[in-house]
Amino acid sequence: MRGWCARWSGGGRGRLRWLAALLCWVALAAVALPRLQAPPSPRPAPPAPPARLLLQSEAAASTPALVTQALPATDTRVLTEDELRADAERRLPSLPLAYWHKHKDDKNKYYKKKDCAPFPSIYDLEFHNTYWQTLRASEGVFHLYGAYMDARNTSRIGPAVRVLAVHDRIKPTLATHCQLWFEEREAPVVVRNLEYKYVWNSKWGNYRDHVLQPYLLACVLPAEVRHLVPAPVSIVENPCDRATNNLRVHYDRPVPPTPRKEFAVCVKGLDFLHEDLSVRLVEWIELIRILGADKIFFYELQVHPNITKVLDYYRAQGAVEVTPITLPGGQPNLPGLQHMYLKKKTTHKRQMELIPYNDCLYRHMYEYRWLALLDIDEVIVPLEDEDWSGLMRRVLPLAVPAAGKPARSSYHASNLYFLDSLRHEHGWEEGVPRYMHMLQHVYRTRNFTKPGQYVKAFHETERVLALHNHFPLACLGGACSSYALETRHARLQHYRADCVTALSKSCGELRAQPVRDTALWRWRGPLQERAERALRDLAFLPPHR
Repeated sequence: MRGWCARWSGGGRGRLRWLAALLCWVALAAVALPRLQAPPSPRPAPPAPPARLLLQSEAAASTPALVTQALPATDTRVLTEDELRADAERRLPSLPLAYWHKHKDDKNKYYKKKDCAPFPSIYDLEFHNTYWQTLRASEGVFHLYGAYMDARNTSRIGPAVRVLAVHDRIKPTLATHCQLWFEEREAPVVVRNLEYKYVWNSKWGNYRDHVLQPYLLACVLPAEVRHLVPAPVSIVENPCDRATNNLRVHYDRPVPPTPRKEFAVCVKGLDFLHEDLSVRLVEWIELIRILGADKIFFYELQVHPNITKVLDYYRAQGAVEVTPITLPGGQPNLPGLQHMYLKKKTTHKRQMELIPYNDCLYRHMYEYRWLALLDIDEVIVPLEDEDWSGLMRRVLPLAVPAAGKPARSSYHASNLYFLDSLRHEHGWEEGVPRYMHMLQHVYRTRNFTKPGQYVKAFHETERVLALHNHFPLACLGGACSSYALETRHARLQHYRADCVTALSKSCGELRAQPVRDTALWRWRGPLQERAERALRDLAFLPPHR
């Protein structure tokens, strides 16, 4: 380049030659100047990224600092071991990970010893279908879902750990034992399981061996530890067996004791893989909250992505809690196939629904006075009061049992159908958004279903021992006693496409002479406003009218 510049500098070609020469020598200076400067002091090398992120960081590390380059928006967090354990315990509430990690190397806990009742390693437990742990006994198989400390004053057996399980026998006689582990004691306390409380009725079907049946086991705390709360519990056949299950004992009583809240709602496993009920779900959640539910506890099998979006929205507000659940044993959990199975095997489905219902009871019995077990197409509607609190204040004096009779365990509302086909016959309601399903459906059957059929109730958490979706199956302190709410005070409004299959013969009679009924419109204004706001937040509606 220097020779080229010299040729253009000589000779007599005039102003153009001088201009070209000047530009040429400026370019030479720009090239040579960096070589004459002292080399910069080396910068300290940045700390090496975690090995799992090296591949993602490679491009950024090789890019000059002066060049800005957009990076993929990936999650580069690396969780600590403590965070991983906390996340696993959140995802699997029955697993006592914190307790196990604290004592995994504690020889005083008999861990890895061959003595009687060694403390099992988390890695030696036998899991089935994610949320279930297993005991293979000499007479059948137990699949264990959850364990709960029951210290209610109404319990005649005193403090006990209740274990929710399914077992493939209808009349188990096998003696099983509970290995109870405490923070305050080195060795486990071993007691015999007191009972197999059958959470079903033999008249409802599936009453045969080798079909999984729901049970509630009871591990009564001996006198010397009644003031303590077990951390985990294992169910074994013989007292000294090495357990293949280890369940965290839930005890969610507030400390210090605080007054219980009034109402919570429990919803069985949602099974809507391909059915987008997101807008209807928003309307239902907002109505349930207006009527007085402090929180709604959902259990989830498989749902449409838009339903997940709705549940996440309300979970962020603290209004709902969502617990994933699977079917135990050899029942299918593959999405789609599971839905087909539950639709065909309706008795199996109803038996398995009792697991989330009773888990909801035992997880929240210290926090709420009343639990309602509802589906997302039904609601208990007070007819003379603004909300459920007002309804119960009205009803409690009327429901006082006669002398010598057991205390009330629940208060149930009679079932009234608001069928889709009745609305189709009468067109749309003006002034109500067409996407507001319940507000649009104002035609109902003239008559209620028969007394006791398809009712839903407010259950007294201090009294009920085992729940069915319509009635309590067992109660503390004696027999169950359910009070029928007068239909002038409240009713269950059930929004279905048509009558349930069991009522197919009488459905025509129920549908005859439908009645226009706008009782739900008492809450029309706030319900429309709250639902519309939520739907706009969720981007299901445009941001502005």
